[in-house]
Amino acid sequence: MTQDYTDVKDHVSYDTIDHVTAISDPGERDRDLHLWGDRLMINLGNVAAWLFPILMVAIVTQVFMRKAGHNMAWLDDAQWWLYGSALLTGFGYAITTNSHVRVDILHSHYSDKKKARIELFALGWCLIPFLIMMTDILIHYAYASWVAGEGSDSPNGLHGLYMLKMLLPALFMAAIIASSTVLHRNLAVLGKPALWSLFLAAFPAVWFAAERGAYYLLWWITHLSNPELKIRRVSKEPLLQGTVWYGLAIVLVLIVASFLLSRRNSSKA
Repeated sequence: MTQDYTDVKDHVSYDTIDHVTAISDPGERDRDLHLWGDRLMINLGNVAAWLFPILMVAIVTQVFMRKAGHNMAWLDDAQWWLYGSALLTGFGYAITTNSHVRVDILHSHYSDKKKARIELFALGWCLIPFLIMMTDILIHYAYASWVAGEGSDSPNGLHGLYMLKMLLPALFMAAIIASSTVLHRNLAVLGKPALWSLFLAAFPAVWFAAERGAYYLLWWITHLSNPELKIRRVSKEPLLQGTVWYGLAIVLVLIVASFLLSRRNSSKA
């Protein structure tokens, strides 16, 4: 009887520990539903979390050094590097774990399917298009910084500022992966996700990505086929004026092809 009680007590203790861990660690919530992108973002966030204690040490050290009459500009720059990297990583982590701040007075009372529909619109039609647009902008921003060899404003600062700026598009790409996997999980609440339904759920984002892909492909074709043409004139060529419609055509073809292939596979099954 005593042994049985001990076994039950140990079993309850382990269950309680697992339950508390799932509540206290956002990365463990609904882990059985996570996709590869979710785990990638959570692991990246767990590594980036160690930047915050390093940042605290850097801030305290800088305070004491200034009081002692020493000003280390490179340590000031390092604080911004650490804070910016950790903050942007935390953005994608919050999307994956649903730990971001939201006003859910009404949302919390909705059914699972209604919540999923709201999330699909918010992610696929609002957030992911913004993330893709910012990634496109930041790639040019980082490239310009790298070409210029941009450094610190202070002679004693960290002079590889372009490395920090090159990290920005990479972290936004991670946020796109995080948002896309959450989109997939919400779509699974409404039914079995298919490629065409994913494209529809994120239609503005997919359209913009296809348009950018068509634009850059045609830009390089025009540039390589007309090397005498000035760089600034390439984007003004007639071939590059209709990339919005090229992108739309690509997306529509992919949706129709995916839909027909999905119907074909389901009929065989």
